[in-house]
Amino acid sequence: MITVLVAARDPAARARLEGVLAGDRGRLRLVAGPSGAPLARQVAATQPDVVLLDLADARIAPIVAALRDGARAALVVLADAPARALREAAASRDLIRAVLPRDATAAEIRAAIEAVVAGLVALHPDALDAATATRLPAAVRVAPDQPLTDREMEVLGMMADGLGNKIIAARLGISTHTAKFHVASIMAKLGAGSRTEAVAIGMRRGLVAI
Repeated sequence: MITVLVAARDPAARARLEGVLAGDRGRLRLVAGPSGAPLARQVAATQPDVVLLDLADARIAPIVAALRDGARAALVVLADAPARALREAAASRDLIRAVLPRDATAAEIRAAIEAVVAGLVALHPDALDAATATRLPAAVRVAPDQPLTDREMEVLGMMADGLGNKIIAARLGISTHTAKFHVASIMAKLGAGSRTEAVAIGMRRGLVAI
């Protein structure tokens, strides 16, 4: 069960996000900190896995500064300007693990939460497209030659068997979005330009049984 704390100044935005979490009670559980308390105190009190932060017009830096000395929870940020938020997130990548537009769908938000808990970085195309115009900051890219996680090893083995994302997702009990994130992370870590190349590299390195 993934525990999530919702942080939003706008009551309507908070209600919408709480509704998103309520739609997946099998995997997500909403936690609430002391009423009216600063975010850092709420995080310290509830120890969530993820903080779902509706950024509105606020800047990321002061929020991260307030949280840095407290409990360590991954931040999924919803922003009006995802590209700007992404640039700010590069300096705080240890906390901020996902950047989405504020109008992201419920499926996108839930997929991002699952991804960050799995140790991945989740970027919405609205943020990614703007960032890649000047190259995505190295701080938020997956560096090549990082070791694969246990889950990524499982996914790589299924890729070697020729399974698509939907079947991988079904076998692992995760969403298709999360399966895509795993595949993208594997390809980035192996320096592969395609799924086939990722499998070939995995075989050469002994990561996949021949």
